[in-house]
Amino acid sequence: MSRIHEALKKAEQDRAATQGGGMEPALSSATVLEAAPLSEAAVATMPLPSAAGSMSAFAGAYSLDELFSRCPQQEWKPDLSTMLFMNGNDATHGTEQYRTLRSRLYQLREKMNLKSILVTSALPQEGKSFTASNLAQVLVRQHGRRVLLVDADLRGPRLHRMLGTVPGPGLSEYLLGQNDEFSIMQRGPLADLFFVPSGVHIENPAELVGNGRLKLLLQRVEPLFDWIVIDSPPAVPVSDASVLATACDGVLMVVRANLTPSDVARKARMEFPEQSLIGVVLNGADNHAAPYSRYYYEVYEKKIAQKV
Repeated sequence: MSRIHEALKKAEQDRAATQGGGMEPALSSATVLEAAPLSEAAVATMPLPSAAGSMSAFAGAYSLDELFSRCPQQEWKPDLSTMLFMNGNDATHGTEQYRTLRSRLYQLREKMNLKSILVTSALPQEGKSFTASNLAQVLVRQHGRRVLLVDADLRGPRLHRMLGTVPGPGLSEYLLGQNDEFSIMQRGPLADLFFVPSGVHIENPAELVGNGRLKLLLQRVEPLFDWIVIDSPPAVPVSDASVLATACDGVLMVVRANLTPSDVARKARMEFPEQSLIGVVLNGADNHAAPYSRYYYEVYEKKIAQKV
């Protein structure tokens, strides 16, 4: 965990040096540091049930024909200032960092299984929704990959506004037992990207996300997707994220450079079991951080090679 500590310490030093920085989640130059490994885009995982095993367990339950025929098609009008891969410019500032993150995920996936990722942060406005949405977009850009993006932040949902679509029916209706899996999933203009919005506002989100139906939802639709990316509430103010994490394979935590106090980030990290945290995204990092990220990754790769 020493590298996470170093990353958080660096973020705290940057924050102290630039007091008064804005809180908007402009993730233009994200750097990802590993929880166990990682670099410019880094993620470590723990052994999980194989994808083949999951497919066989639920084979025959749902087909791809059902997925495409029963999920409603919506006319999304995305916010192009935050949806980096929907503006027709593949060279938009910040896109390369997400491609690097995608590459790291696949490299690690060759050695261990990882499909459902919970994206959270310590505090609001650190860029978790921005990270979740653009991670889903870059994953689905690979040919033949299907991705499900889920807005599980029932307290402050943002993804439907970023995508420019309706907020429901969505996850809350499913958790309440009012809708089935397909009626809450949307299809938009980006092929093979599916979206579950937050749904109707509810008064007791902590109790609702802990009722076990989210895990059921993921188990039932997992064989239909290559990746599932879930946006959650921040971890420190409320307990939802730690509950949601029990249904996911791993947790990716977003830390805002120059703004997130290191002690608050460490407190957020303590909300999850050690093996659950697969990586830390240092959001809004200066470009000079990139060489250090590459150095961390090269060192990690050497350590892996020595163990083989």
